[in-house]
Amino acid sequence: MDIFRLPRLGLVVPPENPIAEPEFNRLIGAEINVYSARFPVTPEFTRETMEMYNEVLPDTLADFGRMNLDAAVIACNASHYLLDPDGDRAFLGELSQRFGFPVQSSSRAILALCEALGVGRMTLVSPYDAWLTDLSRSYWEKAGLTVDRVVLAPGVPGVTAADDRFNPYLVTTQTLLTRLGEVELADDAVVLFTGTGMGTLPALAALAQDGSRRTLLTSNLASAWWTRRTVGADGPAPHPLLRRLER
Repeated sequence: MDIFRLPRLGLVVPPENPIAEPEFNRLIGAEINVYSARFPVTPEFTRETMEMYNEVLPDTLADFGRMNLDAAVIACNASHYLLDPDGDRAFLGELSQRFGFPVQSSSRAILALCEALGVGRMTLVSPYDAWLTDLSRSYWEKAGLTVDRVVLAPGVPGVTAADDRFNPYLVTTQTLLTRLGEVELADDAVVLFTGTGMGTLPALAALAQDGSRRTLLTSNLASAWWTRRTVGADGPAPHPLLRRLER
């Protein structure tokens, strides 16, 4: 295989995100080359940080130079929640026109996948603090989706919903499985695990074996699905979770 002839995806991620690139590479396999750029480092993650990410995004995309990308994904849901669905689409349209290749956010990739699957309601699994969880829920509801319930996934064992130590980068597989095991989900429920920095693949692999018809969605899974469609990847998806979606 000539790797230089493969489609090229640019991935823009927050500086501390340890999950986006590894999950993308596992989901996409060897059919697409993934290159990443990172947002600037800040002392802490706040609303002001999210606003800054949107302000510097054109410059961050420009860091790919003349690489001739086939597409780019902004692997950060949080900053795009601030834009609301319509503002997010308009912003991405402007970036796509400016750079000459399709630019998508992980949040809009989720909406595109929901539309393709006919999803209208879902259970939201959130690793965020209360303020960001509320912002996330508002984004999905403004897009026309019904959020039936929110399942909180703390990143530090033993914290409560009121604790300010929620951290998507520290959420464990066991936490996800335990929290979902505490709620009753319909056999055909749609479950969205939001956040590109929350490791989800082992948990989804376990949940996919329960024999239910549940639809399991994540930020990185939706972005990988969008990427394959956008760059014209042929044949069956390389990862079983993507193939499960196609079925």
